[in-house]
Amino acid sequence: MKLSQLLTVAGLLGTFIINAEAQLQVQTKNGMVEGIENSGIRIYRGIPFAQPPVGELRWKAPQPPMDWKGVLKADKFGAMAMQNKIFGDMGFRATGMSEDCLYLNVWTPEGAEPGSLPVLIYFYGGGFQAGDGSEDRYNGESMAHRGIVAVTVNYRLNIFGFLAHPLLTAESEHVASGNYGLLDQNAALKWVAANIKDFGGDPERVTIAGESAGSISVSAQMASPLSKDLINQAIGESGSFWSSFGVMPHAQAEQIGTAFFTGLGANTLEDMRAIPAEELLAALMKPGAAWFSPTVDGYFFPESPIKVFKEGKQADIPLLAGWNNQEMDARFLLADKTMTVENYEAAVKQRFPEYADELLKAYSAASDAEVETVARNLASDTWIAFSTWKWLDAHAAATDQPVYRYYYCRARPAMRPEFGNAQSGLAGGVVEGDEKAPPAPAARGAVHSAEIEYCMGNLERNKVFDWTPDDYRVSATMQAYFANFIRTGNPNYYTLPNWPEMNADPEISQYMQIDVKSESKKDSHADRYEVLEKVFGHLE
Repeated sequence: MKLSQLLTVAGLLGTFIINAEAQLQVQTKNGMVEGIENSGIRIYRGIPFAQPPVGELRWKAPQPPMDWKGVLKADKFGAMAMQNKIFGDMGFRATGMSEDCLYLNVWTPEGAEPGSLPVLIYFYGGGFQAGDGSEDRYNGESMAHRGIVAVTVNYRLNIFGFLAHPLLTAESEHVASGNYGLLDQNAALKWVAANIKDFGGDPERVTIAGESAGSISVSAQMASPLSKDLINQAIGESGSFWSSFGVMPHAQAEQIGTAFFTGLGANTLEDMRAIPAEELLAALMKPGAAWFSPTVDGYFFPESPIKVFKEGKQADIPLLAGWNNQEMDARFLLADKTMTVENYEAAVKQRFPEYADELLKAYSAASDAEVETVARNLASDTWIAFSTWKWLDAHAAATDQPVYRYYYCRARPAMRPEFGNAQSGLAGGVVEGDEKAPPAPAARGAVHSAEIEYCMGNLERNKVFDWTPDDYRVSATMQAYFANFIRTGNPNYYTLPNWPEMNADPEISQYMQIDVKSESKKDSHADRYEVLEKVFGHLE
């Protein structure tokens, strides 16, 4: 080939590269970002949606991001929020860990017209103590292939995200402290409202979703006056603030924060902010250390979110939510006791002395053989299922918007042989077991967080389990329901089993049981929730 021809080819190649880069560039309100492309999906990782909450911004509401010059290469996930490894089964792709963690990620179909597609914003779980938007199970590529702009969001955790303290309250222009992690989520919602159109997303068609603490976050954003007008639909997977670890009174939260820093010898804001982040994390791991979580702070929550839902002041939007059939194991109640009727009844009387008779009637075990199932149902309901049911029930009572309930029952398959005797972890992955111990027994149902890879279409990203054709069928069904809801506010499509609204029949609640054979069913356990409303009445 002649030199002139080589130069022509090189020039054409250079032009192609420049054009390809230009197609991946999006102008945001703060500057240009450039993503990457994979299989027809444009991916933007690590976009800042707020200023780094470091130094004087530690324990302050998120501040709008600073403008930048040039092109920001959005090809790597940002740092994950400060956290201890309390869930040994979480897998991150983040670039390290830092207080500088307020970044989000966007997946969008190549060629999407500005403002043309529905948007999904997913909040991760982890008890408000751990988690990250880079986790593979939340990956948005599969949803993007279904014509949805998917977004994952980082938010501050544990003491960095939920510290309430009198000195912080006095310093705040809103006379409020705590809930910084929820305010981070609100800042991400504002960023989406301002910027998502140029990524192909419609800011008037935004669905927020999440699992566990992420689901509690969804219920919280619906209740907050700061966020309720920024969202159009909501999906919750296992949890709401109606649980015993939901939202605590602010005075109590301030007492916890004060005691924590008194123990560290820090009596001023300067002292508190001078403590290295790693030292704060280490202090959280000491026996009896505080557990920092959302509070009724007077700003994000001007009043109890439960009161908000009771009075119908929450976001007036369609809601789809549900839980799994093995959210918690029977050992949650019985510990190491033999599973007999006698031990089961004794455990219930010890844990719920005031309501034991009613609970034992609603969760009755007629024989020792029934104890494990009955105890598992009670443990699952008291831990997280009741809170999800109550959220659905309260929203349905206060709005004319459609409400859809699911019950997820597909147990994961066996782990791949190379994982030997590993055990399923509470956060969704696996925890290494003792090499000499026998393999852990298979789950009897869908454990907490097991549905995430299915509903997000990410089974192949989880290399732990030996997925079967049935698992892929369940995933296709569940993801289709979710995607239809994100697009239209209704999960139904003519090829899927009909999913009725929860209160379509005024006589009895209905739900969709999702499994290899998915079908709508009528609730036969209303008596359980009636008793649990009494048990958890103190939350109201």
